[in-house]
Order: sequence, then structure tokens, then C-alpha cells
Amino acid sequence: MVRGAAERRPMRRGRGAGLSAAGAGGDGRVLKLPSTAAAGFPGSRGAMTAAGPGPGPGAGGKVKTLALVLQDEARRGGYCSGDTVSGQVLLELAGPLPLRGLRLEAAGRARVAWSEAAGTVSAAGACGAEAAAGPRREAEVRYLDVRQSLLRRTAEGEEGLVLLDGRHAFPFSFQLPQEPLVTSFTGKYGSIQYYVKAILERPAAPDQSVQTELQVISHIDVNSPALLTPVLRSQEKMVGCWFFTSGPVSLSAKIERKGYCNGEAIPIYAEIENCSSRLIVPKAAIFQTQTYLASGKTKTFRQMVANVRGNHIASGGTDTWNGKTLKIPPVSPSILDCCIIRVEYSLAVYIHIPGAKKLMIEMPLVIGTIPCIGFSSRNSSITSQFSMDMSWLALTLPEHPEAPPNYADVVSEEEFSRHVTAYPPPIDCEEQLCCPVFAYIQEFRFQPPPLYSEVKNNEKNQVSNRLQKKQLFFFFEKALLNL
Repeated sequence: MVRGAAERRPMRRGRGAGLSAAGAGGDGRVLKLPSTAAAGFPGSRGAMTAAGPGPGPGAGGKVKTLALVLQDEARRGGYCSGDTVSGQVLLELAGPLPLRGLRLEAAGRARVAWSEAAGTVSAAGACGAEAAAGPRREAEVRYLDVRQSLLRRTAEGEEGLVLLDGRHAFPFSFQLPQEPLVTSFTGKYGSIQYYVKAILERPAAPDQSVQTELQVISHIDVNSPALLTPVLRSQEKMVGCWFFTSGPVSLSAKIERKGYCNGEAIPIYAEIENCSSRLIVPKAAIFQTQTYLASGKTKTFRQMVANVRGNHIASGGTDTWNGKTLKIPPVSPSILDCCIIRVEYSLAVYIHIPGAKKLMIEMPLVIGTIPCIGFSSRNSSITSQFSMDMSWLALTLPEHPEAPPNYADVVSEEEFSRHVTAYPPPIDCEEQLCCPVFAYIQEFRFQPPPLYSEVKNNEKNQVSNRLQKKQLFFFFEKALLNL
């Protein structure tokens, strides 16, 4: 077994040790601590135990309530490495109570246990109906071990402490190790748990304790370059067996980045082509894989946490996913830094083929705790740069561009008549014609029309059309007379 953080030793023994915050008694060793409300901690969380059966003879008063309250945990959303954990132990008595001390323990560990034979395994790793011949695999790693004394006797030989009836509060505070802590997790064959426990030691009765769990988070920033890279996979499968193949089914899929957080929607881009003779269905799912290691052996548990389905694709058809979304449900972040427990995620895009194994593409995912902010900032910067670079167009282009002139404005009737040359009188075709007719067609010497024209006035458009028809008629008339 591996031991994690260094152990915090109890406070040194001495007169009044552990009583400075709650008050100290006199030489009679009878203590009356300030009265506090057991539920007077807004925004805090903790654990509480009600009074059990009354103490035995000579045991003194009765413990009505023993509670442990953590401050500001709801606001934090979980503790991280180096954070300070603070709170109070609340004690309510129905009469004077002799006791030996009150101590605080904080622990954190990862535990793995399973049996190779068939058996029922609890979420914390405890095996139920275990076969006699089946070997059992166990492993444990400690990450936190803190011990504090909140109240105790000044010397071993003196009488025990006596607390009067009423409500008493014992504050405590300790710091989590600076070394990286693993995220809290409860799985199929193991768990990673942190807790704080208060133990009330009594001389004539069994010790009474109360415990509350600490939620610890190891943050994963999905803005790291390794988690912002896109992932692309493609695969093809031939449907059929032996010589009776019906054709291939091809699949290619892509996601924009590798890292996401809880609640985000993953856009999936995929192309599916069905060249087989069967009706296929594309699907996508997020899988969680839990891996446990103990005694050189590995145990794996895999489960689906979210899925989405596409439309049927007939034989010879294709389908395209242009950002089909799959939302991530509330799941534990990826755990990649524990030596006996790993929690990993993957996005699988697969095709269900009747009568054949599914065609699957699996892309790795990392579920983090710090959401991606770089993509939106890059978009805004690109947009601002584009608007800045294109601003010069507003300075040079007119608000309403002017249309180019039409053909009637370029070539008038006077100019048309000046460009027409005098034709010779008609000749005898039988005597003079010695070459094809088209050789005598007069060359078109007028200015060509503009490449582009835009006419807004209907009257101008009609005048231009009549002029063009007149010019063409005059041209062919002269050409025929020349023949």
C-alpha cells in the first residue's frame, strides 16, 4: 500500500490544550462552554447524530446532539489542494457529562477490491457473496491523514473533564496537502473518498462519533493545447461473408476538440456512405471506462452515459452530420492521475448493420472542470480584424454606384450614318460573282456595345431596342444589295 500526505500530529498536551477557542475551566475541572445554536451556520454543511440510548450507571449526562459542520463548502463547490478546511463540532448535552476528550480526524484514500470469482461487489469495493476458492484483489492509496485534539485532559493521572448541560461549539481548521489530490469518485469496484470525523471519548461509555464527507476536485483545464486539437477518424467495412459480399459501408467522423465539460454539447461532423444492400442506422454515444488495478491485475467496467441516433440510410444512400449535437450529462471529471483507479471517456460514432458487426469509430474525450474560453475569444478577435480590414471599402465606393451608359448613348444615329460607306451599284451576279456570298458582307465597323449596361428608364430601353433593330435591318439590306 502507498501512503500519501504526511500525517498531522495531535496538538501537544498541556493545561487548557484545545480549549482556547471554546473556553477553559478552573481547577475543579468542571467546564461550561459558551452556548451556541446547533443549526446556526447559514451556507454551511455538515453531519449530525441524534442522541442514542442513555449512558450506563455513573456515566453522567446524556448527549442529545453531536454535529460536525463545514463552512463555505457549498460556495466552494469542492476543495482543492492547499485549501483550508474549517468548521465546528457542535455538542448539545442534557446534563453534566464526564469525558476523556474530543478529537478530529481527516482522511482521504483510494480503495480497490474485487474477487476474481463471481460475487456481488459494492460501490466502495467491499465484496459480498464471495466464492471460497476465488482470490481477492485489494489495493489502497492514502492521500490525506490529519489528526487534531479539540478537547482533552491536561494530565493522565487527573480526573476527566466534565461538561455542563447546554450547547457547546469547538471550532477547527486544517490545510489540505499542497500535493495534487485526486477527485472524489465512487465506482463499481472502488472509490476515492475524503472525510472529516469527530470522535467524543467517554470514560464509562463507548466512543461516539460523527462523520461528513469532503468533496475534493482536481481541476482539469480544457484550454490546454493538447485538449483543443481536433480529432478525426475514418473506417470502412465490407458487409457480407465469403464470396457473397453486398458492398462496403464507410464512415468518417470528426470533433472540433478533445476536451469538454459537463453540460456542454459536442458537435459531431460525420459522413456515412452505404454501398451495401442493407438498411443501416448511424448512432453516437459517450462511454465511461473505469479501470481498477490491484495485485498486478486489472478490472474494467464500461458504461454508456449519453447517446444520439441518426436517420436510416437505405442501400446506395449517404448521410452527413453537420454538427449533430450530443450533450454531456453530469458525470465525474476524468481521473488520470491515480495509480489504482482511472476514469476515462470516449465518443463513439458507430453504424448498426443488421446481420453484421457494427462499424465503430472511437475518439478519446477528456471531461474537465474549467470550460473552454479560447474559441469564443478567437472568434471575436477574427471578427474585429475582418471589420477593421474591410473598413476602407466605405471610403472609396460610392453609396449608390452609377450605371454604365446604354448602347443608344454610345452610338447615335448621326455617328451610325458617318460610319456607313457608299456601296457601289448592283452588279451582275452571273458575270462578276466568282466567290461565296459571305465574302461580300460589309465589315461591321461600329463601336461594340458596353460589356455591362443597366437601364432604369423603360422609355430609354425601348428606344435602344428600336435603334438596334433598325441598325441590323439596314446592315443586312446593304449586304444583300451588294450581292
